[in-house]
Amino acid sequence: MKRISYFLAPLMLLLSGCAPIVVGAVVGGMGAYAISKDTIQGETDKNYDSLWDAALLVGRMRGTVTQEDRSRGSISMEIDSSRIEVKFIRLTRATTRLKISARKYHFPNLNLAQDLYLKIIEEAK
Repeated sequence: MKRISYFLAPLMLLLSGCAPIVVGAVVGGMGAYAISKDTIQGETDKNYDSLWDAALLVGRMRGTVTQEDRSRGSISMEIDSSRIEVKFIRLTRATTRLKISARKYHFPNLNLAQDLYLKIIEEAK
């Protein structure tokens, strides 16, 4: 019985609060991604410029791009009354972190964030 509690205690600590949950598997350059309260993020080997172009394309197809700053790696958009923040962080020359936060009426909209994440990764060449 003690062996089970040694295993479950750390697991419960990891799953409580705002700790991110890692989801997904390595599939075609997408890699795994993590989910937190209102954000989906993951690392990819897709080119920064192609991710940027893909995010703008997907954002304009789905809603309105309200602000973009390529040098800071930041895009803001509105889709179906949701505010979306897309961040790009260059980790290495070949790896970029894509982070998408979505909120609708101040509440997290993880379904939209996940959908946008997958569409951007899929669209990036």
